Amino acid sequence: MSTEVRVPTLGESVTEATVATWFKQPGDSVAVDEMLCELETDKVTVEVPSPVAGTLSEIVAAEGDTVGVDALLAQIAAGDVAPAPKAEAPKADPAPAPAAKDVEDAPSAKKLMAENNLSDVAGTGKDGRVMKEDVLKALSGSAPAPSAAAPAPRAQSDDPREERVKMTRLRQTIAKRLKDSQNTAAMLTTYNEVDMTEVMALRNEYKDLFLKKHGVKLGFMSFFTKACIHALNEVPEVNAEIDGTDVVYKNFVNMGIAAGTPTGLVVPVINDADQMSFAGIEKAIAEKGAKARDGKLSMAEMQGGTFTISNGGVYGSLMSSPILNPPQSGILGMHKIQDRPMAIKGEVVIRPMMYLALSYDHRIVDGKGAVTFLVRVKEALEDPRRLLMDL
Repeated sequence: MSTEVRVPTLGESVTEATVATWFKQPGDSVAVDEMLCELETDKVTVEVPSPVAGTLSEIVAAEGDTVGVDALLAQIAAGDVAPAPKAEAPKADPAPAPAAKDVEDAPSAKKLMAENNLSDVAGTGKDGRVMKEDVLKALSGSAPAPSAAAPAPRAQSDDPREERVKMTRLRQTIAKRLKDSQNTAAMLTTYNEVDMTEVMALRNEYKDLFLKKHGVKLGFMSFFTKACIHALNEVPEVNAEIDGTDVVYKNFVNMGIAAGTPTGLVVPVINDADQMSFAGIEKAIAEKGAKARDGKLSMAEMQGGTFTISNGGVYGSLMSSPILNPPQSGILGMHKIQDRPMAIKGEVVIRPMMYLALSYDHRIVDGKGAVTFLVRVKEALEDPRRLLMDL
């Protein structure tokens, strides 16, 4: 008796995924809930656990294959690896021979091989899998190349200084969404600078007590989150979005905190951040940040944001124009804190300064509103007591 392993529900609006990695191979024993493979969608990575204990008898969808929701991924046979005399023995025989190779070769490679009557190509992929690049190399080394199968890529693949890698689904989605954002919104950016003296002093004074009481470090992000919430209450159009010919105002703040990961930029969302304390915000940021780095964010954790904060300062950025995260109408860019000479009350003093940038959708946010928003953020950070007094 065998159990089917199928693609789980991938989340709202996600209909297909790419098989990224198989952790088990045919013949391996598996336990209940042991990870079988990893699927990569255009938003998150999804792990597929084994529904039963037994032996992985067949992999139907190889690495690199595109699969839809509920598509068959593999078959798990009941029992241990030891019992070889099972009914599916005939299935296992052809597998090590040509059948397994057909399954494992990249579809694009098989298509090229068929078109050019190639049967024996050395594979450089995992477990000797033949990839498209292997076929292109084999073709470039043989005389008959009648079909104009992209001469430029062949020349590039022969150059040892070049490497051609297919974009991940996440990177493709990032590229598409950012370009859509540019094409759709009337995006503008306004700038200001903030003196971080008071925030840094307050943080240094209370950071040890804060950590002892709440079990989380007091960072700058909670101050910026609170300052933005304060400003959004005064300029609600920055927290709104356009839906057709309607403007949808949000009477709550779901704060997106952009986070860089090895696979690309993701934006986990802290729901109802306007109802949270400094400690609650810091805990949520730490938790979502760790999940983002480990690729464990769920679809729900990246949906529903109303405003975004992006901190390029952690990478050393001094000034930049952040791009909108659609359908949101505003995003705040934080930057590196740098000591600069400032004229204060007729004297030149050294102060820790940070440039701030607000990118906004001019279709819904006027220049006055955008400038007011950024000034309110600046005022709240330069005198954090204003946050307590709701000023």
